[in-house]
Amino acid sequence: MTDEIWKRAEIESPCVKICVVHPEAKICIGCYRTIAEIGGWSRMSADERRLLMAELPARAKTMTKRRGGRMGRGTA
Repeated sequence: MTDEIWKRAEIESPCVKICVVHPEAKICIGCYRTIAEIGGWSRMSADERRLLMAELPARAKTMTKRRGGRMGRGTA
């Protein structure tokens, strides 16, 4: 038996195994997908996946690393 049986010709998931949803942006800080996009990935067509993958770099640019401070501590 070869591994070729288990390979599929589909777009790889953008998941990088850093699964944390940003509290304000509501997107994963690892792959930049929404919870709905993550959950629906296996049901998306190849074209839908390609479109989403094309959007992810722009989403990554909007994310900024939290550095702490008052907002990081949850105090006003």
